[in-house]
This record gives sequence, C-alpha cells and structure tokens, in this order.
Amino acid sequence: MSRTRPAPLKFAYWVPNVSGGLVTSTIEQRTDWGYDYNRKLAQTAENNGFEYALSQVRYMASYGADHQHESTSFSLALLLATERLKVIAAVHPGLWQPGVLAKWVATADHLSGGRAAVNVVSGWFKGEFTALGEPWLEHDERYRRSEEFIRVLREIWTSDNANFQGDFYRIHDFDLKPKPLDVPGRPHPEIFQGGNSTAARRNGGRVSDWYFSNGKDFDGFSEQVTEVNQHAEDAGRAGAVRFALNGFMIARDSEREARETLREIIAKANSDAVEGFRSAVQQAGASTSDKRGMWADSTFEDLVQYNDGFRTQLIGTPEQIADRAVEYKRRGANLLLLGFLHFQEEVEYFGRHVLPIIREKEAELDARSPEALLQSVPGPTPAA
Repeated sequence: MSRTRPAPLKFAYWVPNVSGGLVTSTIEQRTDWGYDYNRKLAQTAENNGFEYALSQVRYMASYGADHQHESTSFSLALLLATERLKVIAAVHPGLWQPGVLAKWVATADHLSGGRAAVNVVSGWFKGEFTALGEPWLEHDERYRRSEEFIRVLREIWTSDNANFQGDFYRIHDFDLKPKPLDVPGRPHPEIFQGGNSTAARRNGGRVSDWYFSNGKDFDGFSEQVTEVNQHAEDAGRAGAVRFALNGFMIARDSEREARETLREIIAKANSDAVEGFRSAVQQAGASTSDKRGMWADSTFEDLVQYNDGFRTQLIGTPEQIADRAVEYKRRGANLLLLGFLHFQEEVEYFGRHVLPIIREKEAELDARSPEALLQSVPGPTPAA
C-alpha cells in the first residue's frame, strides 16, 4: 500500500516587535522590541529550524504593551535581513484597504524573493478603532468583512482585471502589476487567519490558506481541525487548509525547572494588565451569538500569555515537548507558532536540543502502519 510521506512539522515564532515580551509578567524577559535585537533573532531563527515569523499588530499602548513597531514595515525589514525566513505581517481589515495591502505584499514579495505572507486579524481591541475614528463592527460582522478582505486579496493577486462586489469592498477592473512572484507550490502569497469562534472557523474553511488556533489542549485542537475541515469541504475546498497552533515553549533540562519557570511567570503576573486584557477580550468573545469566541473560557493564568500559549503545554524537557509536538502533528497540526521567555537563547536551545528529537519522533510516526496514520487529520502538503 503506497502513501504520501507526511511533510515535516514547520515552526514559526512570534516577533517581539511589541514591548513587554510574550508574557504579561514582571519576571525577567531577556528580549527586546527594537530592530537590532529582532534582526539578530530572525537570523538566529532561520538557522535553528524556523521557517516563519509572525509580526504582531498593535497601534497603541494597551495592557502592558507600551510601545510597538508597525507590523508590515517591520516585516519587510526582517525579510531583507534574512535569506530563507518567511515573515507573516498581521493586518486589520478596516484599517487597511485590501487593494493597497495587495500592492504592498506584491512589492515585499519581489524584494524578498517570494517570502511575504499576511495574517488577517479581524480585531479584538475596540479602543484602537475608535481612537482612529473608525467604526467598530460587531463580532460576526468583523469576520464577514475579513472574509471579503481575503477574497479581494486573492482576486487581485490572481486576476488581470480584478472585480469584486461585496458588502464591504468593491473592486472594479483593478490590474495589479507586478503580481507577486510565481513560487512553485504557491498560487499566491500565503494567507493566514485565526480565531476560535464559529465565525473564525467558518472563514478558515471557506477562504484561508492557514488557520491559526490560539493555545489549545489536544481535544480542543482536534475539535477545531474537524470543524474547519468540514467548512472547507462544504465550500468545495477539501484539504485546502493547513493548521497552525500557538504555544508558549518552556524547554529546560528538567521538568521541575520548566514548571518552576511557569510558576514564577504566573506568580509575577501584572495583575492589572492581565485583568484589563481579560475584560476586553472576554467581552469580545461573549459578543458572539453562541458565546464561543476567542478567549471566552480563558482563565487568569491562561491570559498571562495573551494567546493562551500555556494551554498547549509545551513545557518540560526536550523529550516531553517533542512528544506533545508530534501528537499535535498527528492530530492535524502543520505548524507550531512559538513564544519564549528569553527569545535569543531559547530559539538556539530549541534548534540544538528540541528540534532533533522532534525529527526523530516524526520519523517513528511515519514508520508506523498506514492504519495508525489514518487516525490523524492531516492537512495538505505545505507549499515549498
């Protein structure tokens, strides 16, 4: 019985282009939001097994993040400082016009040799929109707008005379030249989109190349994979969506040391900032029709890492982390998006100590019988 060899698990890291690190805690975080630090980090990451980096999007101070660099310009700088790393710029519909973004991505793609990507973020921070004088839509309307936004991007990148008639965007005979680069295995720059809500899962299946999940345990992640794949099948896109999962990694030589680090992070949490963030995001989650929005069931401890990264439980020895990573792959993960306490040192530790064990365990998984592999819910082979 012949079968296709599963693609290796891919890895991305959160770009710390926002001050305060990746946990809202007063614990020491040997990281920096400036460009010099991030340029070196990007170069280290691409030499330690990371294929992607995700630049965060914040426009104003909030919940412990006092300063921030704009995501698209920062992403381009990192693309030009690296050779292989693909950089995903997070963007907000409502603050970007899709035709303008399509042009920016096409230019960045040419300058970087085909390594530009976008993460379409429907938005949770009402204050940013109102401070800029932009209307704040209700939850499901934000996701309807995001779906149109993604459809417009794809139409402009793949059509000579793009046309689109929607409720939020209208494009008339728009001809983008130059188009993004023709990269084998990629019809256009990759489009990521995430969330936990019913609307987010529907968008993931209907229009996205990649679905980003907030931190989830095994069962929570499997549930999302199943639902998004069903939406994709209903839309005539069966097998078209790949899955990325957020996780905060604490890899140490002993499990006790890793767990003590987690305990200290939470013990030193900035309570006011975490509670402020919790109030804002859980209001957004509760505004969905079925109360199943992002962060709807997150605890205080979960939100100390503001994308529920502790829930993925990538915490322990390299062996323990590798076991969990490969189990997530078996359940459908194509990529793990990682945050760290001390980025530079821990990215290097990951490349030296964790990644080799993951590759060994992937080989063991691949060597199992086809019947065992059929228990998984794989996505398609990722683009080269």
